[in-house]
Amino acid sequence: MSAPSWITAADAARLLGVSRATLYAYVSRGFVRSQSMPGASRERGYSREDVERLRRRTEERRDPDKAAARALHWGMPILESSIALIDGNALYYRGYDAAALSRTRSLQEVASLIWTGRFDGPLPSAPLEKGLKPPGNDGVPFAPRAQALLATASAHDPLAFDRRPVSVALTGWRILHLLARAAAPSVTPAATIDETLACAWGVGARGVDLVRGALILCADHELNVSSFTARCVASTGSHPYAVVIAGLAALEGTSHGGITARVESMLQSLRRTRHLQGALAERLRRGDAIEGFGHPLYPKGDPRAAALFDYLRERYAKSAELAFVLDVAEAAGSVLRERPTIDFALAALTRVLRLPQGSPLTLFGIGRTIGWIGHAMEQYATGQLMRPRAKYVGVAPVTG
Repeated sequence: MSAPSWITAADAARLLGVSRATLYAYVSRGFVRSQSMPGASRERGYSREDVERLRRRTEERRDPDKAAARALHWGMPILESSIALIDGNALYYRGYDAAALSRTRSLQEVASLIWTGRFDGPLPSAPLEKGLKPPGNDGVPFAPRAQALLATASAHDPLAFDRRPVSVALTGWRILHLLARAAAPSVTPAATIDETLACAWGVGARGVDLVRGALILCADHELNVSSFTARCVASTGSHPYAVVIAGLAALEGTSHGGITARVESMLQSLRRTRHLQGALAERLRRGDAIEGFGHPLYPKGDPRAAALFDYLRERYAKSAELAFVLDVAEAAGSVLRERPTIDFALAALTRVLRLPQGSPLTLFGIGRTIGWIGHAMEQYATGQLMRPRAKYVGVAPVTG
């Protein structure tokens, strides 16, 4: 686990709704960690993680019903997982910085890390599954094409219901290759999934690393709605194919990965605009959203987006499309006071690399499948059925 992020005494007291004296009492009792701030002679920092945990615990005692309802909306943790950590400034996969992994490790190594806890897990190096014919494009979006292929593959896989971790990892690796085939039905599979996609999309050598990096940065993001869906399905005993089919169904929703389609549309509409800040302000006046900015879990900006933009600047510094999307990001930042999210960064990458429309969701779906399989493995290990209760607020039962 990474070191916690640190906040000032004033911010900690405000979040807890207490005086500084009470905050200091919490520190002395071991409830909140405190340390000297670098470069400051007297100012101390207080663990945001500890403050948030203490605040949630207080809210639970005061109003258990309200606390339970908030848990399903950017609220308190409701499940344990050892896959991803979001500390407010960075994203970690099993203790490794995801941005660093996107530069230094292969997709296979990251999948192995998430599924087995080590980089050299028992995953085959060669592409899998040469028997199934992927459906053609025919104007059908990636998600339904992938779901159809997975449904067919599951019926032909005798190990689909093998819940042993090694078997689930092998099935997950097979699923990833099937998804790559669904995304690139017209090309012969290459040695790696990122190379297969790059070949299908006509991406040159300098763009392959960007495709791989995007997939890795999308691999997991804690208990997002698609991962929660995946865990619910896994908790019923369904096989990994069903888990990924369900994850894709949740991902393509317009409040999740489907946001990328709206970002693509927004960027296209702004491409010939001379005064971006004015055009974005006009969008707000019309009641249209400026998609792809501001993430509740990253007050200082989405590190996944920052990593992708760093990659783009290094590899495509002279790209007119890169200059355009960076101008949009700057203009939107001045209007919203927010920074780009992974959704905006994926759409930006699509424009710079000239990928087909809908590629952001394809990258998102293939990458996030790694996390869905990891969450399924954790859920299989618990043997528990996820079955929360609903608080009834309807008409009272008729008696008499």
